[in-house]
Amino acid sequence: MRFEDIVMCVASIAVIFTLILFPLDMVLVSALGLNWIQLSLIVSFFLSALIGGYIFAGKLWEARREAITKVSVLWAALNMLIVLIAPAGLADWGSKVKEAYQGQYGTTLSTQEWYCWEIMHQDLSMFLNVGLALLLGFIGLYVGSMLRRPVKSGK
Repeated sequence: MRFEDIVMCVASIAVIFTLILFPLDMVLVSALGLNWIQLSLIVSFFLSALIGGYIFAGKLWEARREAITKVSVLWAALNMLIVLIAPAGLADWGSKVKEAYQGQYGTTLSTQEWYCWEIMHQDLSMFLNVGLALLLGFIGLYVGSMLRRPVKSGK
Protein backbone atom coordinates (compact mmCIF):
# COMPACT_ATOMS: atom_id res chain seq x y z
CA MET A 1 0.00 0.00 0.00
CA ARG A 2 1.49 3.31 -1.06
CA PHE A 3 1.62 6.34 1.23
CA GLU A 4 -0.98 8.26 -0.79
CA ASP A 5 -3.34 5.28 -0.42
CA ILE A 6 -2.82 5.36 3.35
CA VAL A 7 -3.51 9.10 3.46
CA MET A 8 -6.64 8.68 1.34
CA CYS A 9 -7.85 5.85 3.59
CA VAL A 10 -7.30 7.93 6.75
CA ALA A 11 -9.00 10.96 5.16
CA SER A 12 -11.95 8.78 4.20
CA ILE A 13 -12.15 7.36 7.72
CA ALA A 14 -12.08 10.91 9.13
CA VAL A 15 -14.93 12.03 6.87
CA ILE A 16 -16.97 8.91 7.67
CA PHE A 17 -16.20 9.42 11.37
CA THR A 18 -17.56 12.96 11.24
CA LEU A 19 -20.68 11.90 9.36
CA ILE A 20 -21.38 9.21 11.96
CA LEU A 21 -20.37 11.08 15.13
CA PHE A 22 -22.75 14.04 15.08
CA PRO A 23 -25.98 12.13 14.35
CA LEU A 24 -24.98 9.50 16.89
CA ASP A 25 -24.26 12.26 19.43
CA MET A 26 -27.72 13.68 18.87
CA VAL A 27 -29.40 10.29 19.27
CA LEU A 28 -27.46 9.16 22.33
CA VAL A 29 -27.56 12.52 24.10
CA SER A 30 -31.30 12.87 23.57
CA ALA A 31 -31.89 9.27 24.67
CA LEU A 32 -29.30 8.83 27.44
CA GLY A 33 -28.13 12.32 28.43
CA LEU A 34 -24.88 14.23 28.10
CA ASN A 35 -22.87 11.83 30.26
CA TRP A 36 -23.03 9.17 27.52
CA ILE A 37 -21.43 11.26 24.78
CA GLN A 38 -18.22 9.18 24.92
CA LEU A 39 -20.21 6.13 23.78
CA SER A 40 -20.85 7.84 20.44
CA LEU A 41 -17.11 8.47 20.13
CA ILE A 42 -16.31 4.79 20.68
CA VAL A 43 -19.00 3.57 18.28
CA SER A 44 -17.92 6.14 15.66
CA PHE A 45 -14.27 5.09 15.92
CA PHE A 46 -15.22 1.48 15.24
CA LEU A 47 -17.83 2.07 12.53
CA SER A 48 -15.71 4.54 10.57
CA ALA A 49 -12.75 2.14 10.58
CA LEU A 50 -15.04 -0.76 9.65
CA ILE A 51 -16.44 1.14 6.66
CA GLY A 52 -12.95 2.36 5.71
CA GLY A 53 -11.67 -1.21 5.85
CA TYR A 54 -14.51 -2.34 3.63
CA ILE A 55 -13.94 0.45 1.09
CA PHE A 56 -10.15 -0.03 0.95
CA ALA A 57 -10.17 -3.83 1.31
CA GLY A 58 -8.44 -4.35 -2.03
CA LYS A 59 -5.52 -2.12 -1.07
CA LEU A 60 -5.35 -3.48 2.48
CA TRP A 61 -5.03 -7.07 1.28
CA GLU A 62 -1.76 -6.33 -0.53
CA ALA A 63 0.27 -6.24 2.69
CA ARG A 64 -2.46 -6.84 5.23
CA ARG A 65 -1.06 -6.37 8.73
CA GLU A 66 1.45 -3.77 7.70
CA ALA A 67 -1.12 -1.72 5.79
CA ILE A 68 -3.71 -1.91 8.57
CA THR A 69 -1.08 -0.93 11.13
CA LYS A 70 0.07 2.05 9.07
CA VAL A 71 -3.49 3.30 8.55
CA SER A 72 -4.30 2.82 12.26
CA VAL A 73 -1.20 4.71 13.38
CA LEU A 74 -1.86 7.63 11.03
CA TRP A 75 -5.52 7.69 12.14
CA ALA A 76 -4.39 7.77 15.79
CA ALA A 77 -1.93 10.58 15.03
CA LEU A 78 -4.70 12.62 13.41
CA ASN A 79 -6.85 12.09 16.51
CA MET A 80 -3.94 13.14 18.73
CA LEU A 81 -3.71 16.44 16.85
CA ILE A 82 -7.45 16.98 17.16
CA VAL A 83 -7.30 16.44 20.93
CA LEU A 84 -4.36 18.85 21.20
CA ILE A 85 -6.22 21.56 19.29
CA ALA A 86 -9.70 21.02 20.78
CA PRO A 87 -9.25 22.92 24.08
CA ALA A 88 -8.40 26.09 22.16
CA GLY A 89 -11.87 26.11 20.64
CA LEU A 90 -13.78 25.07 23.75
CA ALA A 91 -14.57 27.99 26.02
CA ASP A 92 -15.42 25.83 29.04
CA TRP A 93 -12.47 23.43 28.86
CA GLY A 94 -10.57 25.08 31.71
CA SER A 95 -13.70 25.43 33.85
CA LYS A 96 -14.54 21.76 33.35
CA VAL A 97 -11.05 20.68 34.34
CA LYS A 98 -11.12 22.93 37.44
CA GLU A 99 -14.53 21.63 38.49
CA ALA A 100 -13.36 18.05 38.15
CA TYR A 101 -10.34 18.75 40.37
CA GLN A 102 -12.19 20.76 42.99
CA GLY A 103 -15.01 18.24 43.12
CA GLN A 104 -12.53 15.47 43.77
CA TYR A 105 -10.04 17.21 46.06
CA GLY A 106 -11.88 20.35 47.21
CA THR A 107 -8.82 22.56 47.22
CA THR A 108 -7.50 25.55 45.30
CA LEU A 109 -4.30 25.53 43.30
CA SER A 110 -1.87 28.20 42.14
CA THR A 111 -1.91 29.34 38.53
CA GLN A 112 1.12 27.14 37.76
CA GLU A 113 -0.55 24.13 39.39
CA TRP A 114 -3.77 24.74 37.42
CA TYR A 115 -1.74 24.91 34.24
CA CYS A 116 -0.05 21.59 35.05
CA TRP A 117 -3.41 20.03 35.96
CA GLU A 118 -4.94 21.14 32.66
CA ILE A 119 -1.94 19.78 30.72
CA MET A 120 -2.27 16.48 32.58
CA HIS A 121 -5.99 16.38 31.80
CA GLN A 122 -5.27 17.02 28.12
CA ASP A 123 -2.62 14.28 28.16
CA LEU A 124 -5.19 11.88 29.59
CA SER A 125 -7.68 12.80 26.87
CA MET A 126 -4.99 12.36 24.25
CA PHE A 127 -3.96 8.98 25.69
CA LEU A 128 -7.55 7.71 25.71
CA ASN A 129 -8.36 8.97 22.20
CA VAL A 130 -5.15 7.64 20.69
CA GLY A 131 -5.62 4.30 22.45
CA LEU A 132 -9.21 4.02 21.23
CA ALA A 133 -8.28 5.11 17.71
CA LEU A 134 -5.48 2.53 17.54
CA LEU A 135 -7.45 -0.36 19.00
CA LEU A 136 -10.82 0.24 17.36
CA GLY A 137 -9.19 1.41 14.15
CA PHE A 138 -7.15 -1.77 13.84
CA ILE A 139 -10.11 -4.00 14.69
CA GLY A 140 -12.49 -2.09 12.42
CA LEU A 141 -10.08 -2.08 9.47
CA TYR A 142 -9.37 -5.79 9.91
CA VAL A 143 -13.04 -6.77 10.15
CA GLY A 144 -14.03 -4.39 7.35
CA SER A 145 -11.40 -5.82 5.02
CA MET A 146 -12.55 -9.36 5.93
CA LEU A 147 -16.10 -8.49 4.86
CA ARG A 148 -14.88 -7.81 1.34
CA ARG A 149 -12.28 -10.43 0.59
CA PRO A 150 -10.69 -10.43 -2.84
CA VAL A 151 -12.03 -13.08 -5.20
CA LYS A 152 -9.60 -15.96 -5.79
CA SER A 153 -9.08 -16.78 -9.42
CA GLY A 154 -9.50 -20.40 -10.48
CA LYS A 155 -6.43 -20.35 -12.74
